[in-house]
Amino acid sequence: MKSVILSCVMTAAVAVPLGSAERAFAAEPDKQFFRSVEGKWVGPGEIIAGKYKGTKFTCNFNGSTPDDKVGMTLDGDCRVGVFTQKMSATVERRGRDGYRGTFMGGSTGNGMDIVGGNVVDPQKVVFTINRNQLNGVMQARVPDDNSMTVTVAVRVNKQLVPVIGMSLKRIDTVEVGSIAKN
Repeated sequence: MKSVILSCVMTAAVAVPLGSAERAFAAEPDKQFFRSVEGKWVGPGEIIAGKYKGTKFTCNFNGSTPDDKVGMTLDGDCRVGVFTQKMSATVERRGRDGYRGTFMGGSTGNGMDIVGGNVVDPQKVVFTINRNQLNGVMQARVPDDNSMTVTVAVRVNKQLVPVIGMSLKRIDTVEVGSIAKN
């Protein structure tokens, strides 16, 4: 499974750096988005381009946010037939460097580094991912309290091509909203 997903992931995007005043203003929508992914998620996915096009899989994730930082972790696994592969993505804001993190252990492991990105609005985030000369973007959208779509796109001949898509549903009873944690 790991080689299936990694062979599909190769895109490029440039994150727009934010100034310090803009970062402070942006922190609340960012936190709101990350809080919306807390909880348990399950759902199908498919490789929609590349060598393994048409491969379908099912994923289970636990979404969490750190108490003292802006960011999130989606940790779990995906299954293709009888094979299960651990999957995870962790990202956090690191001062002026913006968002940094790892997807499937980062480039020192078998995955990719998250090297930038931004929360577009309280329902959508786009991260830039990279491994050596492979570049890509990972986008997550939470259109309502109980659904999330994740898309990974790659740059092929100067065009972004979607290669992996997942449609996840919340399976826990976590209430989400704009109320801050105490």
